[in-house]
Amino acid sequence: MFSYRHAFHAGNHGDVLKHTVLIALLRYLTQKDAALVVVDTHAGAGLYRLDGDYAGTSGEAADGVVKLFSALAPAGAAKPAIKDVAPLLQDYMETVGGFNPNGQLKIYPGSPFIAQRLLRQEARDKLKLFEMHPTDIKSLVANVSQLEAGRQVAVAREDGFEGLKAFLPPPSRRALVLIDPSYEIKTDYTKVSACIRDSLQRFATGTYAIWYPVIARPEAHDLPRRLKTLANQAGKPWLNATLAIGQDEARNVAGEPNSRHGLTASGMFIINPPHTLKAALQPALAQMQQALGRGRGKGQLLESGG
Repeated sequence: MFSYRHAFHAGNHGDVLKHTVLIALLRYLTQKDAALVVVDTHAGAGLYRLDGDYAGTSGEAADGVVKLFSALAPAGAAKPAIKDVAPLLQDYMETVGGFNPNGQLKIYPGSPFIAQRLLRQEARDKLKLFEMHPTDIKSLVANVSQLEAGRQVAVAREDGFEGLKAFLPPPSRRALVLIDPSYEIKTDYTKVSACIRDSLQRFATGTYAIWYPVIARPEAHDLPRRLKTLANQAGKPWLNATLAIGQDEARNVAGEPNSRHGLTASGMFIINPPHTLKAALQPALAQMQQALGRGRGKGQLLESGG
């Protein structure tokens, strides 16, 4: 049950997509004066070292944030692969860069730290974090304590699917919910659908952002379809974005194809997205594919409804 550790995957291409969208959502939602409640149902450890044992072992950041920075903001006199970086992608890079003031990518901020950095003290925005992994919850509590954010951030060792219910609807009637389970357990897919169904009944005007893997599993294939159905039944607009970096076609010294496996595509499904998000995300998604694509099967999808 507790085998999944986001530390192994921190900064991968899925994080690039997820956090670019998260930042865009927070920028939009914090434009209004009323307080915003952000709930992260599966918060992880909050902060990750890209040169640490976990991220270093998997190397997934090399095909994600590290590759993106190398292409769009190369060090030295090298010219960027893309000249005019899309504003959403630029905002993502500046946000991540803010956790690395020396210019070297050693720290990757998870969703909790990205959210906390963009929330407002004066508006009394709140951040509610849930995590069940026994090691990650200890790291999360320790990392959050360094923020000295006081009552702005609350951490609970609790099932986020269940814990979310107590915060909907929030007193301010404004909330952003990020749902990002491990999906290592098949029941996570049905739990996500059930959570969204219940959440829309409790608080239909909230913004819900769901990250999901695009893999050859029936449950994974059905999830975005189920989310579309739930949003349509509730009469709510939705946006679905996927990014596929494709298979690695590099060859080893013997001329044989590399046998690198792992996640090659993921998606972000947003219910009640900002009306500006689709147009802003389109060029950013295209540049993600251009910078991170590595071979057969790379592509992108951006669709909306409601």
